[in-house]
Amino acid sequence: MLDQDLTEGPISSHFRTLAIPAAMGMLFSTLYNVVDVYFAGQLSTDAQAGLAIGFQAFFIMMAVGFGTGSAMSALVGNARGKKNDDLARQTAMQGLSFAIAATLILIVLGFVAGPYLIAFVSEPGAYRDAANGYFYWLLASLPGFLLAYAANGILQAHGNSVTMQRAMMAAFFANIILNPLFIYGIPGVISGLGFNGIALATVVSQTGVMIFVLRAVLNLRVIKGANASELSPNIKSYREIFGQMLPTTTAFMVMFISGFVIQYALKGFGGHAIAAYGIALRIEQILLLPVLGMTGALLPIAAQNFGAENYDRVREALWFCWKLGFIMTISAAPILWFGGAFAMSFFTDNQAVIDVGQSYLRVDSFLFILYMMLFSINSFLQALKRPVWTLWISVYRQGFGIAFFVWLLVGVYGMDVWGVWLGIAIAVSTGWIMALFITSRIAKQEINGLHQAS
Repeated sequence: MLDQDLTEGPISSHFRTLAIPAAMGMLFSTLYNVVDVYFAGQLSTDAQAGLAIGFQAFFIMMAVGFGTGSAMSALVGNARGKKNDDLARQTAMQGLSFAIAATLILIVLGFVAGPYLIAFVSEPGAYRDAANGYFYWLLASLPGFLLAYAANGILQAHGNSVTMQRAMMAAFFANIILNPLFIYGIPGVISGLGFNGIALATVVSQTGVMIFVLRAVLNLRVIKGANASELSPNIKSYREIFGQMLPTTTAFMVMFISGFVIQYALKGFGGHAIAAYGIALRIEQILLLPVLGMTGALLPIAAQNFGAENYDRVREALWFCWKLGFIMTISAAPILWFGGAFAMSFFTDNQAVIDVGQSYLRVDSFLFILYMMLFSINSFLQALKRPVWTLWISVYRQGFGIAFFVWLLVGVYGMDVWGVWLGIAIAVSTGWIMALFITSRIAKQEINGLHQAS
């Protein structure tokens, strides 16, 4: 079982070992979602719009999983950097326990609040009905998502991003088979569920991912001596995990709520605008995958070295991430600008949907380098156990910024969908300036600055 000491050896080698499998895992995760979009498109544009809205509502709850995974990567990574195996084991077991408790609470909240979230960003009709049905089915997949994310954070803290890659590859191929099976059924054998079959395919495949990743965690050297009693809730451990998780989770929730704000602004332009935004986001995610893999790798590398008080290597990791990320994002920008319409055409033949999606992707091409730096800053601040600042950056950029600038351009100046896209661009750009200022300040407090003293 892969278990790396990230406090030794070339930084570039650790990035390669962690980032490539992580990016591949995210590639198959995104392709997994693309399969869902494709099959929804085979049903109707209303199905695609319902998928986009239902998934957005579900992602708000999944934010707890993202936050727990980041907390595990930071806290277990710090313990590994200190060479404290007992602390690493205890933190990991409490993290899994925390994820189980969070899952039970979120399922109940989802049943109650889900329809209200969906109603807020949709009009009565076919696509709202599709979104509600899809969302309720997805609630059954919450244990698979949350426990898998928590377990993956533990593995990443040990320098292992290969396990999740393999799990997502298997889930992708399973989804290709399960989607048509559950949508259309087998004549004379089982009846199809129609659109809700997409959600059932997610439940089955994601449960498989959870089992595979948990098995890898239980085989870690520091976990093998654990016993079931260590899963019993410990208030002190829960408080530490919650404190590390909450800012990241809240930041993710703000991000997804901003998605609702965007969809709310778009609904006035018709269902085709919402469908276009959902498809364009999938295309954006595919091109961001190398960046996400790289910036995700920064978290365990920086966390272990911060725990070991090896601050020069923390700085080196951040600057390496930025330099490589600059090359990646500059390369991706022309693809978005010139190839957006072609990429959209893979998912729909509706010209109105293609045109709206292309306009979003062209604005997005200028923002890729800023996204890269913002993602790496989030990983850096989490590694330094200062995640609360990621929350404030997100609250401004994805909360106030998007709502205010979209309202200004669309509500006040009467712009069309371009006002939504430009509002996003202004929020991202000003949020990036804010994030750079905060990062410089925190780095000075924790690791004596972003630059090594000469």
